[in-house]
Amino acid sequence: MKRLIIFSLFLFLFASCDLDSNGTDNDITLELLPIESVNIPESFSLGETYPITVSYFRPSTCHTFKEFYYLKNNNERTVAVIDFKAINNDCVDLSDELVEATFNFIVTSNGSYIFKFWQGVDENDEDLFLTIEVPVTN
Repeated sequence: MKRLIIFSLFLFLFASCDLDSNGTDNDITLELLPIESVNIPESFSLGETYPITVSYFRPSTCHTFKEFYYLKNNNERTVAVIDFKAINNDCVDLSDELVEATFNFIVTSNGSYIFKFWQGVDENDEDLFLTIEVPVTN
């Protein structure tokens, strides 16, 4: 969780740096977005590959999926969505546009995998996670 916070701070600092301050509409930042729901199998088989799909709300027309933040720690995986956000005046706020993004997960060990999907922060700035344990069956 500390790595997620450090990564979030890094993103904030990176996004705050303005290397090209000419005021063009091509400026972008990176933004972590909370995951609303997850489509994940109830169990895995060793050596198999599974698609895992997350759903999240796209805040504006200026947001575009970039990649997943993905941290491995033994059999625990922390996942968050990273979007590009274009900085311009033509953005339209969206209140209910649920979008999906998928990654492939390769099962490489026995036991269970614990997935922690980032869902934002609470009023005390503590990270919130949707935690799902998926057993590996033979």
